[in-house]
Amino acid sequence: MKEAEDALNDYLHFLRVERQLADNTIGSYKRDLLGYIRHLEKVEQPGSLDSVSRPDILRYLQVLEESGKSPRTISRHISSIRSFHQFLVRERITSADPTIQLDLPKLEMKLPRVLSVGEVDSLIAAPDRSKPAGVRDRAMLEMLYGTGMRVSECIGINTGDVHLSMGFARVFGKGGKERIVPLGRTAVDAITEYIGQARPSMLKGDRAQDALFVNARGGRLTRQGVWKLLNQHARKAGITKELTPHILRHSFATHLVENGADLRAIQEMLGHADISTTQIYTHVSKNRLKDVYSKFHPRA
Repeated sequence: MKEAEDALNDYLHFLRVERQLADNTIGSYKRDLLGYIRHLEKVEQPGSLDSVSRPDILRYLQVLEESGKSPRTISRHISSIRSFHQFLVRERITSADPTIQLDLPKLEMKLPRVLSVGEVDSLIAAPDRSKPAGVRDRAMLEMLYGTGMRVSECIGINTGDVHLSMGFARVFGKGGKERIVPLGRTAVDAITEYIGQARPSMLKGDRAQDALFVNARGGRLTRQGVWKLLNQHARKAGITKELTPHILRHSFATHLVENGADLRAIQEMLGHADISTTQIYTHVSKNRLKDVYSKFHPRA
């Protein structure tokens, strides 16, 4: 269906230019919708996008289910298909939206994993500060946990985005959206030490001169590099479970909720577009309270 592929290209252009979504998000939409279009090409009908019906979509969702896709993955596919058809109607490529009244599968709430405050303290203390790389890692961990920023945001920060005297950093999140996050005293101290003592010795000529966090070759740190460093320090700190940068983000938000922080403020610091995304941390906090009660109360 050349018509469908042309419409898909127009839709992906809309996501990139109008909605300014990240490349990874656009890639996810593209994969989902290419699979959907390939399915439509196999059926005898419709023959055109305007004749796609609700049963056509339901048959495709059944194919996904039979192939072993999880309810969460199917839910994502439905969202992609629904958004695509809404775009087609809005651009008058089709006259009707077949996804109206298409139900999302019920999802079991999956609570994010978090570290305890003690585990975070051990992790941040793990880097060897007698070496430039250790000073860098300490500063990076303080920033990740102290701000709750995504790893992509952390490695994308330049020296000009950090204002240590005023205690804040400028972050560019999904779709290039800018937000300001506060830096705590320990994060400011760690970053000051890194910029003043370690970073100059790690730079190689003018390479990645603007990047705040650089690797041993003087280039900008990568996501994979951060992941490896994080797990290296986790093992040294005695943390046996696999650790990702996002677990530090979850820990940041959960610890704020546990200490009574306003949910709207947490939403703003995390850069969530919808507060319903942030509300998951109230469930994490409640679960942790139940665990403490069960473990320590004599009548639990």
